[in-house]
Amino acid sequence: MSRHAPRVDDLLVSSNFIRAVRESGYVSISTALAELVDNSLQASASEVAIRISRDGADALPEIVVEDNGCGMSKAELEICLRFGGSSRFDARQSFGRFGMGLPAASLSQARRVEVTAWRHGGYERTVALDVDAIVAGSDPTLVAHRGPRGTSASGCRVRWMQCDRIEYRRLVWLDRSLHRELGRMYRRFIASGLRLTINGTPVEAVDPTMLTAEVEGASARLAFEQLHYELETVGGGTAIVTVRFAMLPVERWHHLDNVTKRRAGIVGSGGVSILRAGREIASGWYLMGGKRKENYDDWWRCEVEFDPRLDEHFGITINKQGIRPSATLREAIEPELESIARMLNARVRQAFEDVKFQAAAEASCRIAAAADPDLPVISAPGRPGAIQYRLGSEALPIETMFHSALADRTLDLTMNADHPAFAALYQPLQAIEGEAAAALRTSLELFLLSFARSAVQLERAGQPLDDLVHTWSSTYGRMLQKS
Repeated sequence: MSRHAPRVDDLLVSSNFIRAVRESGYVSISTALAELVDNSLQASASEVAIRISRDGADALPEIVVEDNGCGMSKAELEICLRFGGSSRFDARQSFGRFGMGLPAASLSQARRVEVTAWRHGGYERTVALDVDAIVAGSDPTLVAHRGPRGTSASGCRVRWMQCDRIEYRRLVWLDRSLHRELGRMYRRFIASGLRLTINGTPVEAVDPTMLTAEVEGASARLAFEQLHYELETVGGGTAIVTVRFAMLPVERWHHLDNVTKRRAGIVGSGGVSILRAGREIASGWYLMGGKRKENYDDWWRCEVEFDPRLDEHFGITINKQGIRPSATLREAIEPELESIARMLNARVRQAFEDVKFQAAAEASCRIAAAADPDLPVISAPGRPGAIQYRLGSEALPIETMFHSALADRTLDLTMNADHPAFAALYQPLQAIEGEAAAALRTSLELFLLSFARSAVQLERAGQPLDDLVHTWSSTYGRMLQKS
């Protein structure tokens, strides 16, 4: 009995295969649309227009994505809807790799997809896939049919018809979601000049690191210089993973209400953004080792960018959603990233403690300023008048209990948060509550402010420090009278 090797056609039941492809795992319509935008960028498009429409309240939506890229030849067009039909199969220079994105993404959202392309101002040519026709036994329309002349020098148009997987009941909600999600995915390209529009409205870049976002006149800042890790590629060469950490300004944004913080992306957007070839493919809590995410971790951000040649290390899937880091990648960068995450968490905690410290100290500073007109005048260059006071805390050299300076009629007293005296003076106050604790703290802070003022007064007057105790005692008494 002779046996023949099965043909490729024998390996697939086309009607079942098409229905299975519809369940290809795109987590949202934005990730499916991203496959089309990727193709446009790979075709050197500078403009990508997305149009969403619906003929009547009960009709299924239709989505059209059109670009001004280099278009496709007739031969390229006739394979673009074939699964694995790509002239760049397994290429690592840009976005695409397997030739599965266009047909899989399209059928995951729509029952029919049409692709039209044109070049050099020539005629448009169109191919199509129709789920219902294939299930009914018809052959797909993969022969390019000629249409009218192109509307621009070259380009491509993908039309999704009968979009039955869109969960949004109102298209305005879909529009808003796509602006936010595509703006985040393609933030690098938008910032570099890509014009991406949805129903004519430009998509704005959304930067989760908040380095380029301004709220209340402030932006995030790099925590330190970016990090670089060199890993071996499957092809035998090496490629670089670049990591950036950003710190959000707690002192400028802590007072905002929760609605404003969420709308601005200050809370609810923390974690790690993973970029492949400049495009975000995942966001979440990646490569942080054993550290769990806490609320304080909203106030710093991490961005990890890698070259497509490192796809195997990041475990990239066909639809470019999420990552599955290899053991080699985790061993190379995870311990250091976890250590940095813990350090930044501690910085944020300290920043909030400093904010609380500053807020509580403002009452003492107001009392000291009210007492100042009754105290000996301290001569200093600049504008005349009573001295204003500021009391803060930060990390100073361990042997320094505090640092004080008078500049522009403001006496700045900074307590050393790392000195044993800071914990000895303030930790007991934090353990008690109520008016008694507030009064005790005010007395303590006036004690410190009066010392700092007395020291400056004697220093400016050229008097010996032997007189410090007397001057300090008098100044402290005046301040306490005002409290």
